Amino acid sequence: MGTVGHEPGSRRPPIPCEVMLPVTLDTLRITLHVLAVTVWVGGQLTLLGLLPALRAIGGDAPRTVARRFNVVAWPAFGLTVVTGVWNLLAVDVGDTSPDYQATLFAKLFFVAVSGIAAFVHGRGGSKAATAVGGAVGLFAALAALFYGVLLGGPTG
Repeated sequence: MGTVGHEPGSRRPPIPCEVMLPVTLDTLRITLHVLAVTVWVGGQLTLLGLLPALRAIGGDAPRTVARRFNVVAWPAFGLTVVTGVWNLLAVDVGDTSPDYQATLFAKLFFVAVSGIAAFVHGRGGSKAATAVGGAVGLFAALAALFYGVLLGGPTG
């Protein structure tokens, strides 16, 4: 067993090289997926929390902040989809249980609804379309997150 960061005469104990799990392509895939989901879902929750303050500022503040968020959010959603497909390719879905497949279908359904509703929210021609698109999009994003955690957990 080798050591890392240990200099002769140092009072610090050596760090064994074998103490960490290996970093793999799966690690990269899952990290990118979680990062993208964090931006997509967490950003929506953050904007929801900031909305009253943005409205208090007045003018075009809510719309301006939302447009800037879109510059980050939509690429994150795209990365979520790309890494989600990569995740599917890493699992032989045909060899999984019917429970797993049903949960996966639910997740994919809510991912699609989240993207479509967010698009409607951003393009909504009326206050009702904007409000319903935003609410449905956030609910669907949270549901997709929940099912994703369920799939990746100890029973998934």
